[in-house]
Order: sequence, then C-alpha cells, then structure tokens
Amino acid sequence: MQQKISMVHLYPDDMNLYGDGGNVIAYQRRCEWRGIDFQVRNVNVGDAVDFSDVDIIFMGGGQDSGQKIVAEDLLEKGEDIKNEVDKGLPALLICGGFQLFGNYFETADAVRIPGIGIFDAYTIAGEKRFSGNMVVDITPVALEWEGRFGLNRDTSRQVTLVGFENHSGQTFLKGNTKPLGRVVCGYGNKGDSGHEGAVYKNAIGTYLHGSVLPKNPYLADHLILAALCRRYGKVKPLSCINDTIEMAAHQAAEKRCERIKTLSI
Repeated sequence: MQQKISMVHLYPDDMNLYGDGGNVIAYQRRCEWRGIDFQVRNVNVGDAVDFSDVDIIFMGGGQDSGQKIVAEDLLEKGEDIKNEVDKGLPALLICGGFQLFGNYFETADAVRIPGIGIFDAYTIAGEKRFSGNMVVDITPVALEWEGRFGLNRDTSRQVTLVGFENHSGQTFLKGNTKPLGRVVCGYGNKGDSGHEGAVYKNAIGTYLHGSVLPKNPYLADHLILAALCRRYGKVKPLSCINDTIEMAAHQAAEKRCERIKTLSI
C-alpha cells in the first residue's frame, strides 16, 4: 500500500516571505523520491478545514499587515488546530506564523494581535531589526525526537540548522514550551544570541527563512516521519536519500555565517 501525506498550507497569499514556499516543495520532493503520495491544500481566509484529516500544517512568515489579515480567521480555526496538535499533528511555523501560534504578537504601534496559544510564548515588536544568517544547534531536541521514533544516532555529532532571520519581534517562551535550539551564530528569539524557535509536541516554530527545509533535510525528514506516524502508527525509518547537494548548501551556509560574523555579542 502506498503511503500518503496530506498537508495544509495556511494563508499562502498573505504569509509567504523570503522563500518560505520552498518548504512546501522540499516536503513534496522528499516524499516523491520515497514513493510517498504527497498532497497539499492551500487554505486562505474563509476556507473550511477538517484538521483531523491533516498530517502536516505549514505556515510561513508575513508582515504585520499580513498577520492582521489572517489573525481573526486563524483564531476561528485555533481550537481545532490545538486539539490536533495535542494529538501529535506536526506543524512548521515560520516567523510570523511562529508568532501567531503563540499567545499574542504586539506590534510597534502597540496593537496586540491575538494568537492561538499552541506555544506558551508571546512576541513584542522591538526597535531593532535582527537580520542575517543563522546557525542553530538542535542536538537536545534531536536526541529526544530520535528516541521517540526509536532511531539511533551518533550522540557526539552536533545537529545544526541553518537559515536567514529577518525580524524585529522579540519572542519570549514561557511554561513548558521548549526552545528549538541554541544560537551558534545569529540573534535568535530575543536578539540576545540565546535560544531560537520553539517546540511543542510535534509543532515547531522558528525564525529561519530561506527556505529552511531544503538546506536542512534532517528537519524535513523528522516532520515527514512524524506525519507518517500520525496517520499509520509506528512506521519504519525513512529510506535514505542522497543529500550531497543539500548538505553542501548547509555547510556553505555555516561557513558564510562564520565569515560575515553575524553573531550579535
């Protein structure tokens, strides 16, 4: 039986900056190369969705104006999304999407845009824009993920994500919401080169644009595996793909970050 994955792309017309749509292509290609039927549905304001029949959610970044356009509709969908995320629905939320999946985003003109509270976090717009290449060490959460799926990995090997951040919002995590990783190079959630992103169950929020998945095949495969487990229960590890090109791009991004010294401290 051919496996399949159904993805909802939230608000592609209003929340799709800095190549975020490339993440959808990365999902699609990595599934196709493994013989997995991948289906994507674009969902815009006013569209009805049965999230119980969805395997992955994706939402990209957007300007404040874009967030204001989609916020009310997202709130209407919020309870259904939260229920499914609590049951293991994977989600990847980039920048503005990350912010709206928190408790709220307060803009520079003091307008508070409510979020849906997947992450126990809030974001306040600051005066400084944090922009540049980023490297994030996600070793702790990677070990947790692999333990959950029964995978074995060399625990001495650092797992990093690379991408490009461009945000003025400062995101503060609370409660049991864990950071995605530790900033090696760049600014991160609060601009202090501390932590980046957030993780709640299989939902991941991050400021990494660029797109993030093509240069970080490890993260793409983690989310694909989580989606398959949601639909089919326990599944075999994903078959290997020749990621020579993808990892060359990843390593080039790491070297570029070192060279231009985007570290903020």
